[in-house]
Amino acid sequence: MNDEQLLRYSRHILLDEIGIEGQSKLLAARVLIVGAGGLGSPVALYLGSAGVGHITIADHDRVDATNLQRQIAHNLSRIGKFKAESVAESIAAINPDVEVIAVTRRAEGALLEQLVQEADVVLDCTDNFSTRHAINRACVKYRKPLVSGAAIRFDGQVAVYDIRRSDSPCYACVFPESDHLEEALCATMGVFAPMVGIIGSTQAAEALKLICGIDGSLTGRLLMLEGKRMEWSEMKLAPHAGCAVCGGRTAIAS
Repeated sequence: MNDEQLLRYSRHILLDEIGIEGQSKLLAARVLIVGAGGLGSPVALYLGSAGVGHITIADHDRVDATNLQRQIAHNLSRIGKFKAESVAESIAAINPDVEVIAVTRRAEGALLEQLVQEADVVLDCTDNFSTRHAINRACVKYRKPLVSGAAIRFDGQVAVYDIRRSDSPCYACVFPESDHLEEALCATMGVFAPMVGIIGSTQAAEALKLICGIDGSLTGRLLMLEGKRMEWSEMKLAPHAGCAVCGGRTAIAS
């Protein structure tokens, strides 16, 4: 790190759990963020400001006026612009040293697999189950830790699925595709603006901890927030023996 970086990241470097070694890991890390909306905005801004050196953000959607109530990486002047490009501009305004790649195509199929394969940590900031399951399958295939978040109305949840650990479930162990869960969309259900900020910030924190090797991640735990009463609850998670994606970790462990 040069003198300017030592000054910029000094508050991280002062932390025993991070220090110069941890900050160097952040600068060298490659992170994939899928979704540049309510969750992706705080995730991208915090990872960029924290000095994650290489950030790829994938989102095929464009900024709309209704997004500005909660998607803090965008502004009025960027309505109509690709969200991924808008987020890249916001990161550059905070920390121009970060290399940001904006992918303005839908992250699916071969493209999604390529993006996941190149990343050290993947953050799912999407809002639909089909995409979440596709991201999970790619993370299982390439053994990449996945930080997953969701928020709707006054409720939010976040978990880490780290396929490198034999005791960690994958996303499909907890939310099987066969369950056909009903989609709850912000456009029809609404979302309390700070909720995506709280959950997205938690996702960013978990990603930074994974990169730096800080103990105590949310792996094997689902953290849930009921925002009206501001009450957190936690559910312990375990691999599911009949999981169609990871096989309850048996195949991975062998």
